[in-house]
Amino acid sequence: MSIENYVQSSIFEEDYLLRSLGGVVNDAYVALTELVANAWDAGAYNVFITIPSELDKELIVEDDGCGLTPQQFSQRWMRLGYNRIKHQGPKVIFPNSITANRLAYGKNGIGRHGLLCFNNEYIVVTKTDGKVSRYVVSTHIQDKPLVVTEQSITDEDGHGTSLSVYVKRNLPDADQVLKVISSRFLHDPSFHVFINGHNVPLEEHTGLLDTKNINVIDGVDIECNFIDTTKAARSTIYQGVAFWIQNRLVGEPSWEIGNKSLMDGRTRIAKRYTCIVKSNDLADYILDDWTGFKKHTIMDLVYKSVEGYVESMVRTIVCDNIEETKGQIKTEFLEDFKCLSPLGKWEVDEAIEKISNDYPMAKFETYAIAVDTIIKLESSRNGKELLTKIGQLSEDDVDGLNRLLSTWNIKDALCVLDEIDRRISVIDAIGKLSSDSSIDELHTLHPLITEARWLFGPEFDSPEYVSNKQLQTAALRIFKTKVSKKSFVNHKKRPDIVILENSTLSLTGTNSFDSKQNLLRLQRVLIIELKRGGFCITREERNQAQNYVEDFTTCPDLIDMPFIFAFVVGDTIGHGVESPIEISNKGIISVTTYSQLIDTANRRLFNLRERISERYNDIPGIDLSPRSEQLQIDFIKPAINQDHAGSVK
Repeated sequence: MSIENYVQSSIFEEDYLLRSLGGVVNDAYVALTELVANAWDAGAYNVFITIPSELDKELIVEDDGCGLTPQQFSQRWMRLGYNRIKHQGPKVIFPNSITANRLAYGKNGIGRHGLLCFNNEYIVVTKTDGKVSRYVVSTHIQDKPLVVTEQSITDEDGHGTSLSVYVKRNLPDADQVLKVISSRFLHDPSFHVFINGHNVPLEEHTGLLDTKNINVIDGVDIECNFIDTTKAARSTIYQGVAFWIQNRLVGEPSWEIGNKSLMDGRTRIAKRYTCIVKSNDLADYILDDWTGFKKHTIMDLVYKSVEGYVESMVRTIVCDNIEETKGQIKTEFLEDFKCLSPLGKWEVDEAIEKISNDYPMAKFETYAIAVDTIIKLESSRNGKELLTKIGQLSEDDVDGLNRLLSTWNIKDALCVLDEIDRRISVIDAIGKLSSDSSIDELHTLHPLITEARWLFGPEFDSPEYVSNKQLQTAALRIFKTKVSKKSFVNHKKRPDIVILENSTLSLTGTNSFDSKQNLLRLQRVLIIELKRGGFCITREERNQAQNYVEDFTTCPDLIDMPFIFAFVVGDTIGHGVESPIEISNKGIISVTTYSQLIDTANRRLFNLRERISERYNDIPGIDLSPRSEQLQIDFIKPAINQDHAGSVK
């Protein structure tokens, strides 16, 4: 069938072109970038852009390139999807037959439509070969995607093209246009862009740290340049990996290339360094509007090569600047870091070094998780195992202590000192709270004492403990034995934490391994009855504790009864109150004051701190000064344990 015999040609929606051209006709800065690229392809040396300050004013893009003859305008400008490479080749032709080696950007014929971003109609004035042609181009004519509504040709010497449009939409900011254009074209001394009379300083990079040429695959070479922006001649408006194809920026620079993030953009390294990737072999893989790359296996190989290069550079930088990296991370966690113990600070340093060395491209979240973990360990770390070993020594066993300390490393010492400081802080807080009769011992004092079971002896300083509610429930959970309600005189009493008339009561148990029976069994039970501030303990209170002991020791359902320690703690002890009292080798009831507990613990802890500090205080960079004052704040108002709160009678 001949061309003359067709029945019907295609028809178009009136907004077809606007919908099909993407960012070129929807983003003012993409549109102007494309128009500058058009001037580059036309062999221009100068581009003059006039940006109005308000709508309905004229925007002008003028260049001194080759210009177009009427025939060239018809064949190139008005042909949708014009293939520049096919018809003109990959290199730019300059006016007056000047020879220069400049590769063209355009290949798909969409950049010239950039003025449609601002209006559906614009004017083209172009001159070459002694002729000047003027065209009014529009998309307004019914089902025609692009038409010339006016045309005139006159005689005039010179060369170049002027585009003008009255801005109806997408008014750009002149200052932003200047910044965008400057960041999208690499320095070329023969190419100048002016925005409202101001010369655009095209990107010329200094601060170059490294350059590496990489052969990705046969026919595809890239040049990777790693730049320290703090040493650049001027600041850059972007960070990350910037792909420059034929000296023009593709898309937006980013540390995310392909579908992978090379590094966290919030880190010091990400903000400071830039990787520029140059190539003349990737033009076929660029999207039509230069906003990115097409999905292609070649680009996957390019991304992988860039990733390897960036990782090697970052690894070198991190290793050379580890202290700087530490400082940046610590600054991000300044308040938390200040509250850390010497051990905690030491471990943060160690963690940062390991992460930086093992994972130089680690995201900020990775460091955050590590630091947060150390901070949480700080609150749970207690050095109990090491302090338990010390607790087994008598106070006058100097030689034994020296032998023990000689086996420790600095981490052991810091761990113990951290726990000692924590305990001193707890003691100080208890001392302040116990003398105040207005203090709510249930929600304030009791949680402190429960966590400080070491006050009653090192044997209770075990993480293996249980704390329960009703006596019946306590027998089930602590003794692992089901007990009937009738086994207790008052099964509803709750020794976990019970509000009595002037006190609270708790019950905990510690487990131990029975080597003979190869079983884990309850070894000791600790009952603590705390009296309110200012309370004087009498025989009545002591006897009440004795009753609790007897409730357990006489329970017929309980087998392998552990030894029970009961303490009644108050402000003072009344006259004639005997203590301790042992009950048939089954338990001991002790009466003591808060001050007695505090004085005993303080004497022991301060002595230990002094001995350990003397031994390790010469370690450079380690501050072994006590931090009890700093920690007191955290202990004055302890969190309310939900089980405790729920056990109030």
